Amino acid sequence: MREGAPPGDSPAEASLRQEIRSWLAGHVVGEYAEAGSGGGPGSEHLHVAARRRWERVLADGGWTGVGWPKTHGGRGFDLAEQVVFLEEYVASGAPTRINVIGETLLGPTLMAFGTPDQQARFLPGILAGEQLWCQGYSEPDAGSDLANIKTTAVLVDGQWRVSGQKVWTSLAHEADWCFVVCRTEPGSSRHHGLSYLLVPMRQPGVEIRPIVQLTGTSEFNEVFFDGARADPSDVVGVPGDGWRVAMGTLAFERGISTLSVQLGFERELAGVVARARASGRSADPVTRQRLVRAWSGLRIMRYLALRGIAGHQAGLPGPEASIAKLYWANWHRDLGNLAIDLAGPAGVVGTGWPYELDATQRSFLFSRSDTIYGGSNEIQRNVIGERVLGLPR
Repeated sequence: MREGAPPGDSPAEASLRQEIRSWLAGHVVGEYAEAGSGGGPGSEHLHVAARRRWERVLADGGWTGVGWPKTHGGRGFDLAEQVVFLEEYVASGAPTRINVIGETLLGPTLMAFGTPDQQARFLPGILAGEQLWCQGYSEPDAGSDLANIKTTAVLVDGQWRVSGQKVWTSLAHEADWCFVVCRTEPGSSRHHGLSYLLVPMRQPGVEIRPIVQLTGTSEFNEVFFDGARADPSDVVGVPGDGWRVAMGTLAFERGISTLSVQLGFERELAGVVARARASGRSADPVTRQRLVRAWSGLRIMRYLALRGIAGHQAGLPGPEASIAKLYWANWHRDLGNLAIDLAGPAGVVGTGWPYELDATQRSFLFSRSDTIYGGSNEIQRNVIGERVLGLPR
C-alpha cells in the first residue's frame, strides 16, 4: 500500500483517500488478495466466484456506484473523488470488477432514459452486486457498422420475442440480463426502427457459445436468440428510439470507466519494469528508452482520458474519445510487444502442455484485439479525420 497522498489532493480528497485506503487494506485479504488483478483482459475466466462475492463485499461497504447520484443509491462522487477511488482501488490490488458493465453502462443509461419503474427494479440489484449484465450490440455483420443490426423483436401475445445473433458478448455466460439493441419495425433500416430491450439470459430461447481466442480463454461469446422473451415494460425509452439510447450507453462507456482501464495498465507496466530490472535488461539503453516511452505514454493517456471525461460531463462529447481510444489501444499493443521482447526466447514457449500461457503471454495475445474492439483503429481515424481535420467522409 502506498504511503501518503499525492501533493495535488485537496484536504477533503486526502481524507477520502485515507478512508478508501484503510477500508481496502482491511478487506483485500484472503481469496480477494489472491484474486488480485486476475480477471482482467485475457483472463476474465479467473476467480469468477470470488469476484462475484467481492461485489457484494464492496456493496456492503458502500463502494459500488460511487459516481451514481445519491438519489439512486450511489455516493454522488464528483470526478476528482471518483479518480481518487479508482487510484486507490487499483493500488490496493483489489479484484478486477466483474460488474462493470452493469454499474458503468446500464445503470447510468437507466438513470438517463429509463422509467422510474425500471430504475426501481434494476438499479438496486446492480448496486448490491447481485445482478450481472452483458451488452448485446455487435453482430456478425454489425460491428463497427452498428446500424446494420439484423436481430429482430416482434410482439407476440403481449411479449417481445427476440430472434437473431449477437457476437463478442463479454461475460454472457455469467450474466443474468442483457441489454439488446434490435430491430422492432419491419422494413426499417440503418438507425431507424431500433429498440433497446432488457432481456433475461436464463430462459429458453437463449443459447450461449463461447468463442475461444488466441489466449485459449473465452470471455467473449456468441449469443443466439430464438424467440427469447422480453416484457413490454422492459423497453428503455420508446420502441423505435433504440439508436438514441444505444448511443447514450456508448457515451457512458467513454466516461470514467475508461480511466479505470488505464489505471489497471499501471499495474501491468509495473510488472514489465520489475521483470526488466530482475533480468538486468533495464541497464540496456534501448530497453530503458522503451520503458521510459511506455511510462510517459501512460501519463499522456491519463490526460487524454481526463480531458474526454471532463468534456463528456460538460455535455460536450467530441472526438476526444476517439483520440483516447486510438492512443491507448496502440500503447497497450506496444507494451505487449515490449513484455515479450523482455522475456526473450522463453516468452514464445508455452508454460505447459497443450496450451498453457503465463500472464505476460496472455496479455500480449489479448492486446492484439485492443486495436479492433470498441471501435477499430480505422474507424477512430475516420472520426478524427472528419470531425477534427474536416476531411470528407
